[in-house]
Amino acid sequence: MVAGLAATALAVVGFLAYQASVSAPAGTLGKPRSPSAAPTVPSVEQKPKDPLALPARTSTGTRVVYALGERRVWLVTGKKRVSRTFQVMPSTVHPKPGSYAVTSRSGQVSGSDGAAIEHVVRFASVDKVTIGFSAAVNGSMSAPDPEKRTGGVRMLRSDGDSMWRFATIGTKVVVVP
Repeated sequence: MVAGLAATALAVVGFLAYQASVSAPAGTLGKPRSPSAAPTVPSVEQKPKDPLALPARTSTGTRVVYALGERRVWLVTGKKRVSRTFQVMPSTVHPKPGSYAVTSRSGQVSGSDGAAIEHVVRFASVDKVTIGFSAAVNGSMSAPDPEKRTGGVRMLRSDGDSMWRFATIGTKVVVVP
């Protein structure tokens, strides 16, 4: 009787082993797993936008591009060659998006907020407030008093130097939202 139970047990184990081998993927029994021949499809990820990239649809040719929302300026030569980009502190009065031209420049004056400024490059006027780029002589880029109507778009002195050399009378200024 013990021999019969042993034979039955061996038959059951053999059957279960057979079942396992039939349900296992081909070529996996007794062998280490190898990588799949088919590559896995990576999840689709968008490249993050370059925060310094020139905004789309900003005209062509030599121009200054001023993005109101990004508080950034690009000095662009040729088709899309950016020679410099930098942060600015917007004034309390903003020009509408569109195309303008540099109308006047001043080496050193007092700003509408009373600060000593240099390298003033003016390009627009909104409700009798002149809008222009400038650098405070003391190097500050503090936010303007929200109670005052000012048109000075402030930048660092080094950026003001670049703007001064780049944006001569008649240079196109493109303002984007």
